[in-house]
Amino acid sequence: MRRILPILSFILLIATQSQGQSSRIIPSSDVQDRIVRLYPNPATDYVVLDLQKNYRQGLTIQVYNGVVGKKVFESINAPSKITVDLKDFNRGVYVYHVIDITGKIIESGKFQVSR
Repeated sequence: MRRILPILSFILLIATQSQGQSSRIIPSSDVQDRIVRLYPNPATDYVVLDLQKNYRQGLTIQVYNGVVGKKVFESINAPSKITVDLKDFNRGVYVYHVIDITGKIIESGKFQVSR
């Protein structure tokens, strides 16, 4: 029973995220318009979030554990290039949000930590 609960929680999280992000699906022709270029993915030691041409002052970057939903990283007034050290991150999928000064999520994405 203890093993089933985390699995069901993960399935529920994925299902709710896919429904919530259905209005934010980016067509392949608009990939160049993304604000964040993230690499490497999957990552082991670090991940770089490189804010592209649409970068503007006052953006906040938040990273959440994709399974539990706990915030594990935040950068307020993010610089144009951020390197996130993954030494305290567990193996798994993480979700990032780019938030503008009004608190609106303007871009989301995910990356994988593999060790």
